[in-house]
Amino acid sequence: MKLGIVAFLLAIFQASAFANPYLPKPGERLLSMRISTCAVSGGFIHLYTALDNGLFDKYGIKLENIFIRGSAQNLTALATDEVQFTYCASDAIIPGMAAGIEVKIVASPLVKLPYVLVTRKEVRRPEDLKGKALGIARAGDLSDRLSRAVVKKLGLPIEAVTIRPIGGSQGERYQAMAAGIVHGVIITPPLDVRAKNEGYNVMYRLIDLNLPFIYSSLHTSYKMLRERPEIVQRMVAAFAEIVYFVEKNPDKAKASVAKAMRTKDEAALQSAYDVYAREILDRTMVVPGKAVAETVELGRESGSPVRKKPEEIYDNSFVNNLEKSGFLKELWGSENYRR
Repeated sequence: MKLGIVAFLLAIFQASAFANPYLPKPGERLLSMRISTCAVSGGFIHLYTALDNGLFDKYGIKLENIFIRGSAQNLTALATDEVQFTYCASDAIIPGMAAGIEVKIVASPLVKLPYVLVTRKEVRRPEDLKGKALGIARAGDLSDRLSRAVVKKLGLPIEAVTIRPIGGSQGERYQAMAAGIVHGVIITPPLDVRAKNEGYNVMYRLIDLNLPFIYSSLHTSYKMLRERPEIVQRMVAAFAEIVYFVEKNPDKAKASVAKAMRTKDEAALQSAYDVYAREILDRTMVVPGKAVAETVELGRESGSPVRKKPEEIYDNSFVNNLEKSGFLKELWGSENYRR
């Protein structure tokens, strides 16, 4: 009988020892906040899935997702407290943060290059790009930098290929290629599946460039970090659980991407899931400082003003707390969350 009581008490102790420390207190009211995204992309699979399945509510936060096109506009919305969080490709907005905008990256679930170079049907080999044009959004932006890096990797002199700013979203630049305005564009899954289906060529996967890169990440303002750090911590913990949920519930995750991107193409949805939920995922969500530093330096070289040191642009204390508290170990159990 005594052994049974001891076992029972031990079970209670173990359960309490691993109780989630980031959940709201019983009876605590939901906090209403806003999170912006800078595109409609399969790369936001974790955010879409969380919103559809009430995972932020579990952490006491009722989030409204709004779409704001452009990195500068998202940074402005954060800095002015129009939104409290932004989920976007960090590599695109680090130059703005380095220039002095009071925003930091606090978690980076996706940390490799998901982009691919797709080309028109007549452009089958790298040498076919000579005298042709690649479409980008704007000179000096991420699409420009990646296009130039690919041209170099393919062994071509940059002057052999025209880099043509045509603006628009990835989808709009893809349509420009289809119309023959340019001969190739850099896009992300699942748009690559559409390209294949329509007979275009996937010439190069940019993950093979082996460049340091920070893709979909959680950003917040100095105001939130200063006044409501406990809410930032809850958000980071919620994202860690979302990473787990998406990996364990692929059908629900793909359904959320299908809803957001308005597609029922199973091959496209599977492509998005494979890339963003597995291939370029980092379960620890640690912001890679080396990648931040290199992106800042690239911005400096291209003429962007740099007023902050790289280490002033991100804050890994919140993701580090998840490991120190045992949260990640408890979440993943016997699996290695550092894979």
